[in-house]
Amino acid sequence: MNAKKQGLGRGLNALLENAEMDITGRNAIPLYNIAEIPINEIEANPFQPRENFSDNDLEELAESIRIHGIIQPVTVRKAGYGKYQLISGERRTRAAIRAGLEKIPAYVRLADDQGMLEMSLIENIHRENLNAIEIAISYKRLMDECQLKHEEIAARIGKERSTITNYLRLLKLPDSIQAGLRDNKINMGHARSIISIDDSDTQMRIYKTIIEEDLSVREVEELVKLSKNEISTDKTQTSTSKVKIEKSDSIVAWEKYFVEKLNPKVKIRLKRKGKGELIIPFNSEKDLELFADIFKKE
Repeated sequence: MNAKKQGLGRGLNALLENAEMDITGRNAIPLYNIAEIPINEIEANPFQPRENFSDNDLEELAESIRIHGIIQPVTVRKAGYGKYQLISGERRTRAAIRAGLEKIPAYVRLADDQGMLEMSLIENIHRENLNAIEIAISYKRLMDECQLKHEEIAARIGKERSTITNYLRLLKLPDSIQAGLRDNKINMGHARSIISIDDSDTQMRIYKTIIEEDLSVREVEELVKLSKNEISTDKTQTSTSKVKIEKSDSIVAWEKYFVEKLNPKVKIRLKRKGKGELIIPFNSEKDLELFADIFKKE
């Protein structure tokens, strides 16, 4: 088995403790220690999973850094002599630049690209104020790019396997609902209720109702139950409609009558036990007024 497979198979510890990962062969700054590193020697993390940084939040953090300095060191890996790449702490680094710092405290580690990506994603997942979609995307990247299974992700971040699965399911929601979750228009509880329905049109209808009526999670759960019952009823009707119900001569005559009086697209749809529906399509409110006038004259 080659070294790469051994490292990935043993996980992060193998990547971080393997001296062969040190591509520089130099130890100007001791590994696994905190050191003050010039900001201009630190490169951005090419695997940064977080894309959006609030300008206001950065300015607030920069002001805190001006007063108190950086409380929590960033984490970097060696990228050459006198060069480092961020593993985590891009927000703190950006704020430090705004605050005018020339050096920042950093914890120096070793990692190859695979290990660096894995560490970045895991570190990102543990951030505060991270929205559910950002977390779900990080889990998806751990699966796709680091070839980790649900169980392995759960073990690395200290969560239940079901938690990983629930977050990943969010990525199956329509884009509009994902955006609403990302922008805090709905919360995780709302989304978990919506995703229990398979029909995307029904999902969107419930999502719009949540926004318009400011529904609680409990109210959404009740709405989802009602919607599931409706879908189940519709399926039953669809299956029974496969058995063709012949229209009697009188029903055909009534259909013809309504077609002539109202609209050539009028239909009578029969159901079982003598029940049915009279379907009258219309294109505008004016059509409804015309229909009403016709009935008044009858």
